[in-house]
Amino acid sequence: MRQQPLAPLLLHWHRHHNQRSMPWKGEKDPYKIWLSEIILQQTRVEQGWVYYERFVLQYPTLPDLAHAPDEAVFKLWEGLGYYSRCKNLLQTARAVLRQYGGQFPADYIALLGLKGIGPYTAAAIASFAFQLPYAVVDGNVFRVLSRVFGIDTPIDSTDGKKQFTQLAQEVLSQKHPDLFNQAIMDLGATVCKPTLPHCSSCPLLSVCTAHREGTIHQLPVKEKILKKKKRQFYYFLLEQQGKVWIHKRTRKDIWENLYEPYLVESDEDIAWTKNEVQQWLLEQWGIKKYTLMKVSGKETQQLTHQQISGKLIHIRLQKPLLALQQYEAIAWEQLQEKPFSKLVHQLMKNAGLW
Repeated sequence: MRQQPLAPLLLHWHRHHNQRSMPWKGEKDPYKIWLSEIILQQTRVEQGWVYYERFVLQYPTLPDLAHAPDEAVFKLWEGLGYYSRCKNLLQTARAVLRQYGGQFPADYIALLGLKGIGPYTAAAIASFAFQLPYAVVDGNVFRVLSRVFGIDTPIDSTDGKKQFTQLAQEVLSQKHPDLFNQAIMDLGATVCKPTLPHCSSCPLLSVCTAHREGTIHQLPVKEKILKKKKRQFYYFLLEQQGKVWIHKRTRKDIWENLYEPYLVESDEDIAWTKNEVQQWLLEQWGIKKYTLMKVSGKETQQLTHQQISGKLIHIRLQKPLLALQQYEAIAWEQLQEKPFSKLVHQLMKNAGLW
């Protein structure tokens, strides 16, 4: 059993600081929980929100949906796409009405036996509606667990899915599985975000391995990302009293065993304006006092199967950055002795540092 006290930290944050609002949040009706989960499969929350409210208004109970004409339900679904979900919606509603008298079974295995309900949806219904101890594992949960425990197993691999699902079950609050599941998903969506996480305001900061080791932006690992053709690398060259922080790349990726400054990899094209840098430093490490020395122009390196573009952001800090325990703080003159990628060399020259 993992020892990190995730449950009390998450539950306290959820009760006192979690401001994320959604119409199905806190819902105990298994029908509405199921409806929201089916709608949100492969759909953004903002878009799904509107459809959820339309369905609840038109079909407030499961028997209402089960007795509805197919054509009317498909018309209401129009625009959501992936229409097999709508077909499964009708089949499941009618199966629950026929087999269970219109009430979803309070049993995880029975829920899995229903059309269109997989482990995630079954766990959501079981925990939110019936307080059963089943962990809900989505992309947000993968990310939080990967960073808190410092796990670099690819989350989209078979081993990774198994490992993280087991870990989620281990750290789950047995007493409040519904609140815990909601809390960890909301934390991943609003605080432990993919590119620009709000680390300084995270309730799990004190137990987060990735923050302590400076690997927030290397986790979680995805196999498919390592195979992408175009990637955006943003290097933060952090300097304090004539020393800069660098580390060696050790993961199974490009440029293994070469050195680099602190890396933020993003799917977004970020300009890194003064305001963006200020917000990032504050949310990442709570840094308020610093000097923005330079934001380089963009450089690109073409590899055999990938195109890597990037910028370098040179920051002069007033105090040492204690969070980067796995980084080396070396003198400027020692940089020339370390092996770096061609892209880092280009960016350093672009910034006038070499």
